[in-house]
Amino acid sequence: MWRDGDGLRAAHAATGDLRSWSDAQGRDVADHVTGLIDRIATPVPSFAGIALARPCLMGVVNVTPDSFSDGGDAFDAGDAVSRGRALAEAGAAIIDVGGESTRPGSDAVSEAVELRRVESVVGALAAAGHVVSIDTRRAVVMRAALAAGAKIVNDVTALTGDADSIDVVARSGAAVVLMHMQGEPKTMQAAPTYRFAPLDIYDYLADRIAVCEAAGITRDRIAIDPGIGFGKTLEHNLQILDMLGLFRGLGCAVLLGVSRKSFIAKLSGEGDAKSRLPGSIAAGLAGIARGVHILRVHDVAETLQALTVWQAIGARR
Repeated sequence: MWRDGDGLRAAHAATGDLRSWSDAQGRDVADHVTGLIDRIATPVPSFAGIALARPCLMGVVNVTPDSFSDGGDAFDAGDAVSRGRALAEAGAAIIDVGGESTRPGSDAVSEAVELRRVESVVGALAAAGHVVSIDTRRAVVMRAALAAGAKIVNDVTALTGDADSIDVVARSGAAVVLMHMQGEPKTMQAAPTYRFAPLDIYDYLADRIAVCEAAGITRDRIAIDPGIGFGKTLEHNLQILDMLGLFRGLGCAVLLGVSRKSFIAKLSGEGDAKSRLPGSIAAGLAGIARGVHILRVHDVAETLQALTVWQAIGARR
């Protein structure tokens, strides 16, 4: 249980106890809670044509010189295509291509630079038959990547960063990942504040889903991402990770990105981002246990091996 200075409380409770409590609060509360519980319990069958009966992996291809954990590793277009193919061979169901770093403290790049970095990479991977996601907050880049064969838009601003982005996604028929970020990458870690992070982020994403639906983007085309590390303290991140099951109540696929992130360093003392694989796997499996459908990772083969063993043990119960 947590408490804040305003007296807000969060507590874990069995489903039956929660239903009994909500019934005592009146019809409106009872209906809301019943709907929430039903959505949490209802499987999400697929996202972007990918079956979600089992969790799947999204492999990261950063075509950037300055991403926090792998900047420069795949900056050349040929290297980026090779990395994407290797991630798919290792078991990634989705290849997420990005041309602008959104790490804390990062500066924006121009639209032209971002487009030049990603367009040919997306086209080559899509032509090879891979499901490609474009990681961008710009409508022009979205439009070009979708034309090149991308099937998913992954936007850290939840389609708020560019006035044209919702229309681009709606008209394209593409799937979209709506991520929560408090503030801008340059300053988002300066002083993030929430009344209670999991509920604040849940409400934000619920609002964004409603806006998308009003624009013609149906809920089955939407995945949500609570945005670990994007305008959050260590305590905020831990609260969100513990309560990930709550986000199943939005009725969409849930995507989680914890790979190599700085909260792992704050807990473990490991400063080298590429040495945070054990912590990344631990956090990812905790997310899967709480209902996450898609893990966004840098280390696909290692994560898949851990997930396969973990699921095999769990299946014996």
